Amino acid sequence: MTNLWSESSRDQWLESLGRYEMVIGTQKSSRLAELDTWARGSLPKDITKRAQPHVTLDELARLTEWKMARGVWRARNLALVKSNAEGEVSAVSAEAFSRVPHPTGPISTMVTLKGVGPATASGVMAAFAPSQYPFFDELVAAQVPALGEVRWTLGYYAKYAKALREKAGEMGDKWTPVMVEQALWANSGGKIGKSES
Repeated sequence: MTNLWSESSRDQWLESLGRYEMVIGTQKSSRLAELDTWARGSLPKDITKRAQPHVTLDELARLTEWKMARGVWRARNLALVKSNAEGEVSAVSAEAFSRVPHPTGPISTMVTLKGVGPATASGVMAAFAPSQYPFFDELVAAQVPALGEVRWTLGYYAKYAKALREKAGEMGDKWTPVMVEQALWANSGGKIGKSES
């Protein structure tokens, strides 16, 4: 793994970002490629075409599966997510989306749902507002020296998202925090690590 974070060459970042799908394909989960295509492609379109943007319970559960396929599978966590009421998921996610661009408001709203921590909440927000909210991944966070040891807290996510937003700003040329996250994740090789509990 190269020290991509301190790399000033946009070419290096573009090369790493270009490897994202290939690295997805090398992971242990047989469903990750399918789930990733959906989470990064179909889901954002489905959310934004609704009169009042929100996610459904099925989408939240599927996004949780995507997150766990990239990290650690936790059946209990998925069961908790699925135990939320459909109407509550729609209402809470709509409220979270209405709080954009507050740096932590949408995440703190989403974590009121059962089984949803900062990582899952950030996955929802990355689908809706990729220019503001990167997905919270420990393999990415470990590559940002100023962040220190990964903590699955709202305060840590706020520092993480701010760092990735700033890096996207340095990159210019329509880079988003989600693109920075994907490039760093690909740079890590996507080795499966621990995930939020």
